[in-house]
Amino acid sequence: MAPRLQLEKAAWRWAETVRPEEVSQEHIETAYRIWLEPCIRGVCRRNCKGNPNCLVGIGEHIWLGEIDENSFHNIDDPNCERRKKNSFVGLTNLGATCYVNTFLQVWFLNLELRQALYLCPSTCTDYMMGDGIQEEKDYEPQTICEHLQYLFALLQNSNRRYIDPSGFVKALGLDTGQQQDAQEFSKLFMSLLEDTLSKQKNPDVRNIVQQQFCGEYAYVTVCNQCGRESKLLSKFYELELNIQGHKQLTDCISEFLKEEKLEGDNRYFCENCQSKQNATRKIRLLSLPCTLNLQLMRFVFDRQTGHKKKLNTYIGFSEILDMEPYVEHKGGSYVYELSAVLIHRGVSAYSGHYIAHVKDPQSGEWYKFNDEDIEKMEGKKLQLGIEEDLEPSKSQTRKPKCGKGTHCSRNAYMLVYRLQTQERPSTAVQVPAFLQELVDRDNSKFEEWCVEMAEMRKQSVDKGKAKHEEVKELYQRLPAGAEPYEFVSLEWLQKWLDESTPTKPIDNHACLCSHDKLHPDKISIMKRISEYAADIFYSRYGGGPRLTVKALCKECVVERCRVLRLKNQLNEDYKTVNNLLKATVKSDGFWVGKSSLRSWRQLALEQLDEQDGDADQSNGKMNGNTLNKDESKEERKEDEEELNFNEDILCPHGELCISENERRLVSKEAWSKLQQYFPKAPEFPSSRECCSQCKILEREGEENEALHKMIANEQKTSLPNLFQDKNRPCLSNWPEETDVLYIVSQFFVEEWRKFVRKPTRCSPVSSVGNSALLCPHGGLMFTFASMTKEDSKLIALIWPSEWQMIQKLFVVDHVIKITRTEGGDASPSETQYISEPKLCPECREGLLCQQQRDLREYTQATIYVHKVVDNKKVMKDSAPELNVSSSETEEDKEEAKLDGEKDPDFNQSNGGTKRQKISHQNYIAYQKQVIRRSMRHRKVRGEKALLVSANQTLKELKIQIMHAFSVAPFDQNLSIDGKILSDDCATLGTLGVIPESVILLKVSSGSAPAGFRGFSRVDWVRRWLRFPGPWQVVATSYCCESAASLDELPET
Repeated sequence: MAPRLQLEKAAWRWAETVRPEEVSQEHIETAYRIWLEPCIRGVCRRNCKGNPNCLVGIGEHIWLGEIDENSFHNIDDPNCERRKKNSFVGLTNLGATCYVNTFLQVWFLNLELRQALYLCPSTCTDYMMGDGIQEEKDYEPQTICEHLQYLFALLQNSNRRYIDPSGFVKALGLDTGQQQDAQEFSKLFMSLLEDTLSKQKNPDVRNIVQQQFCGEYAYVTVCNQCGRESKLLSKFYELELNIQGHKQLTDCISEFLKEEKLEGDNRYFCENCQSKQNATRKIRLLSLPCTLNLQLMRFVFDRQTGHKKKLNTYIGFSEILDMEPYVEHKGGSYVYELSAVLIHRGVSAYSGHYIAHVKDPQSGEWYKFNDEDIEKMEGKKLQLGIEEDLEPSKSQTRKPKCGKGTHCSRNAYMLVYRLQTQERPSTAVQVPAFLQELVDRDNSKFEEWCVEMAEMRKQSVDKGKAKHEEVKELYQRLPAGAEPYEFVSLEWLQKWLDESTPTKPIDNHACLCSHDKLHPDKISIMKRISEYAADIFYSRYGGGPRLTVKALCKECVVERCRVLRLKNQLNEDYKTVNNLLKATVKSDGFWVGKSSLRSWRQLALEQLDEQDGDADQSNGKMNGNTLNKDESKEERKEDEEELNFNEDILCPHGELCISENERRLVSKEAWSKLQQYFPKAPEFPSSRECCSQCKILEREGEENEALHKMIANEQKTSLPNLFQDKNRPCLSNWPEETDVLYIVSQFFVEEWRKFVRKPTRCSPVSSVGNSALLCPHGGLMFTFASMTKEDSKLIALIWPSEWQMIQKLFVVDHVIKITRTEGGDASPSETQYISEPKLCPECREGLLCQQQRDLREYTQATIYVHKVVDNKKVMKDSAPELNVSSSETEEDKEEAKLDGEKDPDFNQSNGGTKRQKISHQNYIAYQKQVIRRSMRHRKVRGEKALLVSANQTLKELKIQIMHAFSVAPFDQNLSIDGKILSDDCATLGTLGVIPESVILLKVSSGSAPAGFRGFSRVDWVRRWLRFPGPWQVVATSYCCESAASLDELPET
């Protein structure tokens, strides 16, 4: 079939030779394309929108032929959500909680821990009622133990393939969208669980965490001089092993226990020798737990980049681990077998996915736990610790060969070993009755859901089969041929054949013309179908109006014929009008706007198209949706605002404008041609007079301009120095020739100068508004000292002679003056300055307070952090700002330069210049209440700019400084204006940090406590800050207890 535009032209080609009054029924049917040949399936590739008889490619291919029942619904088989036989239950990933899911599965398969948690008393008894559970009330665990109880019971006996742990995650206050440090989560949760269980009366429950996970080692320091040993006992719940430079797990354990030498500055103070002596220090394992957690420190802090990184090196480990060589007391049973491998997929420390390989303690088989998916590992799949990376690493290393019973992994970050026993546990852990009843209730809900989903699937299939039969029957009867026909929109037919959406009633309103018939321009989105098919459609789906053969609109076809003929005639008329405009018209013509003459052909085309504009605006949805009326009203309003032909010479009063430059006189012949296209255009014969009101306003405007020029010239002559800003008095250097100076607002002076410079464009200034400089009580808002400094830009000083002239030229609301008087008998040499009116102390103080409040309520303001290198450069005149003032000697300046160059942060200079004295005076303009500064801050070497807000805490600022300077918060000593900043919870506003402040950073030289081996201070801060809410309490307690017990040891 020909393209749509070609079909459009062919449908109206007859209009070139047929006049509007000669239009017949044949012409109407041709315009509506009634007798175009229908398309054939297989020949036409897609639907021809220009042909109303083309019914190919509207979605019928889905229904013609045999259809699979599964295509009738989008509901998955509910049995796919059912737990498989002899398999475990998965956990839903709530966004970034895969690390929580892995630990929950490992703890669930610790049978001793699960049994102890089942023995915990529960508040579920309040939830129980009579012989069972309240049906109308959902169970909500109240404590961490109750959440774990319920989760473990569901993991054990649920019929679901996976369960939702959102209640447990919410109780911990974890952010489901942010991936946390998995190792730190395990450590902090165990501390929280132990603290919770310690309050239980049952010893088997109270001591379960220590019995299963707690071991003991001792820090042993031996003096080389006298041989005295000092021990510090410490409990551990996991061993944190450094993997850098190692290939085997046993090498990592040996390095953890190796002896260290304490020499030089790090010598040990021996209480026996009463002096510092060389010594050795090592860790001795005293006892090991039943479950031995080995943390492989894959995530380390990179001081060069200031971020954590992951070590993707292979570490070999065996399924059997003999710990007897590493334990101080020999003779016990210290053979462990591997029970779990926790894996992090990904090359980055800040992203990736967590998976666990865990052994079933009852069957001895290995399973892969990947959130909702549980997979048994056997045969070739039994490769512990091996998972493909989410993204390829830059340096892929070859996997080492492993013997039988050994494995190696580049992604394992935690190994869990269980103490080997002679026989496996034969009896399963029994779920308590109250928990089992909760699980049974959840299983009942799941079964009801499965039945409901199966019924919905069946209904969808039955509905789809019925629709299939309907389409197969009706599609063959859709073509109209020569029989009676009707029109239905193409969009509705497509929706009828679309299985994904329900069919709505037929709505043909959007394709109607102003005569409530089918608009000829809408035929491209309509289809002609048989009356038989239309009867069935309307009986089943309803809607309307029905568009039969009587819906062909003769009025629209005739009007369209007239418009087309005018468009064809327009080009000839355009040439004729141009030739007529070339002739000079002396009289008996018509006034036409020059702008209208330049664009009259375009305006004529737009006006001809406007008659079809209503039809275009009715282009709405055809399947039950209507056009947005508000949008169409707005579009029409915009069109009305555009000037029509010859309206460009209308004055505001609707008469002929007085400006002859905007109009032109045309002949009667030219005007008659134009009037054919614009019959409603305003008509102005050459004899028409211009608007009388506009003439009066023009004369008044000319008189006003002349008056303004005269006033401006007079004022400029009267006040030449004030206008040119010459010979102005100054308060800081009082002129000797007068004892009185007057004050006006600077705003008045600026506005007056604008008027004098451009009197025809600016309004004259008639009054001096000094009330802006006074408080509501009539007192002056500025002190004499402030008017010489920061407030000097708000006022203008006036000579007495100028003031006399100002009083003559302007209306003055308030007189403000300053009088200089010599001192009295007590101090004759002292000069005093008295203002009239006098200063209002209360309002002045309120203004200053408001300024300070504004300075402490800022957002996204710039402050500067200056890193101090030498202590002697910090305190200078009790103001630690490290400023280089002009009073310093050249030796001091050179020394400061050399010291600064020793620090790498000083290389980031700003043009190599040193910052001079920085003024911290801040003030607010009284009229505008905005912050202004006396000097612009200039950065110097060793100084960096940070964006902060007043409600930001000092702790958050320290984290910003850590990123900027790579200095851990523990090592940051901050001060401002000699005041030490130490309260981490205080906000910057309360600490007196204002925009443009300079904060001094002094770096502590001490290192981290010895117990934090393998961790930098920055790494510990990152871990601590990562856990919000209740976790910060646990983390703070954990860090403080560790530091308190380890600070007694010498630092390395």
